[in-house]
Amino acid sequence: MSRKYVIAGNWKMNKNPAEAAALINDLKPLVADASCDVVVGVPFVDLPAALEAVKGAKIGVAAQNCHWEKSGAFTGEVSAEMLKSMGVGYVILGHSERRTYFGDTDVTVQKRVRAALDAGLTVILCVGEYLEQREQGVTGEVVAMQTKIALGGVSAEEMARVIIAYEPVWAIGTGRTATAEQANEVCKRIRETIAGLYDAAVADSAVIQYGGSMNAGNAAELLAQPDVDGGLIGGASLKPTDFSVIVKAAK
Repeated sequence: MSRKYVIAGNWKMNKNPAEAAALINDLKPLVADASCDVVVGVPFVDLPAALEAVKGAKIGVAAQNCHWEKSGAFTGEVSAEMLKSMGVGYVILGHSERRTYFGDTDVTVQKRVRAALDAGLTVILCVGEYLEQREQGVTGEVVAMQTKIALGGVSAEEMARVIIAYEPVWAIGTGRTATAEQANEVCKRIRETIAGLYDAAVADSAVIQYGGSMNAGNAAELLAQPDVDGGLIGGASLKPTDFSVIVKAAK
């Protein structure tokens, strides 16, 4: 099964609107001939500037979270419908920083996924284990559970709008990276989990990214793995040249 690579940048809490526009304008000529899908995940305040800056370019824009309710007394939150109404196409959900610092759980991630799909967004769903879980030998069980719960109520047809990003928590922003073989092993386990939930065809077409200190130096090796279909890129996505190297490796 031929799957199209997706390289997505997660800018986290970086760049104001003017800086976001400048970064995207620097990036556009570097990825103009990309053979993969390219996405930039920007802070909420940067979304209007990013959407304007990507006009005419083959770059999608992602938000970094959304609430599961359409509206209501949820101070500081943003709904999936609000994002869709702006022209946002993607949303990153379940990132370990949301789980660690802001109380996201497998259950709330599932509710966010459901709301995002209902609003017509494409979801980048993050799963991954902590270091102690890897050392305990339960990585496969952890990511399978996270995947199963998050996809609760998601139809086979809707899986076309779900990208799963495997991000070992111990490798995010630490400079430590899973080996290419470790990354592929877990991505394969996620694919097997999807096959169990749906069927082999859905699993074969599912896009599964690796994230966790993927950079210009290691991207080619990671992306050459048979079950790795792209990357969710943190720090390197803030450097247009480095990000473009990763994009070019996705072919």
